Amino acid sequence: MNKIIVAVTMAAVCTGMYALAEPRVVQEAGGYNSWPMIQAIGEKLVCVYSRGTSHTIAEDARAVYARTSADNGKTWTPETVVANTAGYGEVAVGKGLDSNGAMFLWVRRMNGSECVHDLYRTTDGVTFVLVATPKLAVAPVQITDIFSVPTVGLMALWFAGSYGDDGPSHSWGTLTSRDNGATWAQITIESELTKPQWPTEPAAVYLGNGRILVVARTEQGGRSQFQMVSSDYGATWARAQTNIGDVLISTPSLILDAETGLLSNYYYQRGRGILWRRVVDPDSVFGNPLNWPASEAVATGSRITIDAGNANATAVRDTHYVAFYSGKAPDTAILVSVRPAPTAGNSLFSPSRPGGPRK
Repeated sequence: MNKIIVAVTMAAVCTGMYALAEPRVVQEAGGYNSWPMIQAIGEKLVCVYSRGTSHTIAEDARAVYARTSADNGKTWTPETVVANTAGYGEVAVGKGLDSNGAMFLWVRRMNGSECVHDLYRTTDGVTFVLVATPKLAVAPVQITDIFSVPTVGLMALWFAGSYGDDGPSHSWGTLTSRDNGATWAQITIESELTKPQWPTEPAAVYLGNGRILVVARTEQGGRSQFQMVSSDYGATWARAQTNIGDVLISTPSLILDAETGLLSNYYYQRGRGILWRRVVDPDSVFGNPLNWPASEAVATGSRITIDAGNANATAVRDTHYVAFYSGKAPDTAILVSVRPAPTAGNSLFSPSRPGGPRK
């Protein structure tokens, strides 16, 4: 773990930022631990991650593991195996809750060109039961976090295409379930997109009155994160780019706080090695994607471009927990940053000051 602490310290010095709380360790280096998902079941934290030998997704050596914490992420139980199918590489790609408060987990299972998604359910973060393996007309690259939408049921977003292809072969859409995850209906929202038009690894929140707000990653250097919105429970959508430009293949994760109504967008800027948060009244950006306020630094990690990142967040009462990975191949670690939920008193953001990160 020493090499990761050094990387965190150096990142803070190089960026000239104020001292940040050190992330808590879920899984120490000892392989390529990566792409975590974190979910609260009541007040228990469940952190799921995959481990292989390098930054590869289809290697047979890559499996999915889980640990739980009952003390706010200070200590974690020994890891248990979620999925380790012979001949396949497996990665957790989305999480959420079912209608009864149990945890859902999407696991992408790959063997060469074969790519399927398995949906697991757990009530304790230790035993995961396979619920469904949907047969979909368009094979997704990923299915992301599950959330609830009134009149619709459960919803998740998906995207399909190739990270390495710039041509018009990319798409995205929704999956919905009216039977608590047993079956899923797929809808394509946009297709024949070029790579610069392609929103990937989206995070979504339901705002009420039929409105859904989504923030998605951009795969094109120099561009900002995407925002997609729907006012009719996900039947139709509008997509635009935001003013969130302190990104590099930065996967977003959203938390909407019920008490304050504030929306937090967490994302890890690769290359600079900074975990950022932008906090906003969602009404102010729903029709104004260029109105996101300034970012604040939450944590730092390694600056190796692909060996750190992929933020995923959850909340317990008034505290946010953001999982990410950091290190240098072949050894990376799973970390969790702990942050108070935003209020006017504990966040650096200003609702009236849109723009980039504070210097």
